[in-house]
Amino acid sequence: MDLINNVTGVDEEGRSRQRILSFAAKRYASAIERNPEDYDALYNWALVLQESADNVGPDSISPSKDALLEEACKKYDEATRICPTLHDAFYNWAIAISDRAKMRGRTKEAEELWKQATKNYERAVQLNWNSPQALNNWGLALQELSAIVSVREKQTIVQTAINKFRAAIQLQFDFHRAIYNLGTVLYGLAEDTLRTGRQFDAKEISPNELYSQSAIYIAAAHALKSNYSVYRSALRLVRSMLPLPYLKVGYLTAPPTGNPVAPHNDWKRSQFVLNHECLQQVSRGEPKQSTQSPSAMLASTTHIEKPLIKVDILDITSISACADLTLPPGAGLCIDTIRGPLYMVADTWESMDGWLDAIRLVYTIFARGKSDVLAGVITG
Repeated sequence: MDLINNVTGVDEEGRSRQRILSFAAKRYASAIERNPEDYDALYNWALVLQESADNVGPDSISPSKDALLEEACKKYDEATRICPTLHDAFYNWAIAISDRAKMRGRTKEAEELWKQATKNYERAVQLNWNSPQALNNWGLALQELSAIVSVREKQTIVQTAINKFRAAIQLQFDFHRAIYNLGTVLYGLAEDTLRTGRQFDAKEISPNELYSQSAIYIAAAHALKSNYSVYRSALRLVRSMLPLPYLKVGYLTAPPTGNPVAPHNDWKRSQFVLNHECLQQVSRGEPKQSTQSPSAMLASTTHIEKPLIKVDILDITSISACADLTLPPGAGLCIDTIRGPLYMVADTWESMDGWLDAIRLVYTIFARGKSDVLAGVITG
């Protein structure tokens, strides 16, 4: 209570808000005196401390923001000890720890705090898996942690962060913050790969492809929230990394047109392009192996035939990964349309994830009435 009572607020609105918080804190303190096992009172008291920390001025020494957050963490700890299934407490506890870590820069102490935060986000997601915000924050905490740990640990942590952002998007397809964050972590991974000069084998994603993937997510975030200046600035940086005038270019193995149950030998690996309107096949047959970027490969195609497969975005009803054993070897992809399902196979599961996300994002942008914004990005 002494900590909360000494918070004055930086302006009149803050002072008014702090008076309300102080009154609430007294009620929760009284509830704990009556019943020390009242985990709801402990949880709400922690929230009051956390909100009070936001009211502390940047130059305040007594109480400090860190002292309030530390006390909030103690209350969250007590509440979750009494009620181990209190997922909201683990989530807000992780936020408080993250705020403490941010004050400590890239130090060993900050590293330990970020590790604690990731553990609490993990516990929050275990108790409430249907929380895209918790998954997104978990990814952000991992991203911060990756900037502090050794190079040997970094790659694993970054890959885990990518998985968390992707999981958040799969729960909420229009979650623009997670979409943008995924783009930034992929961009950072591409930069790190080039900076270290590490050789990568054919099974790994090249820096050029990572840049291209990064640009897809940032372009999608911008299309969903074009008034966000940070998305607009990031898009200016990465737009040239897209295979313009398309959003995505790559290879998929598909059956002959009109014969989805054709023998595996009749399925052909060919080039596909995705824009704001459709996914379509642009070349026939097996391409030669190339180290070129997707946009360069598209430009070098010598003979563009009439599209054999074309899926209009407005015809799609759902899209999902598919592990059907009747498909050729590889990572299966099923696009359900109003005309029936279309099955295709990507070279790897990582490639399939990229196609799955890209098509879902284009469909989500279409469903939100933002296709014209995406069209402006890729066609200029």
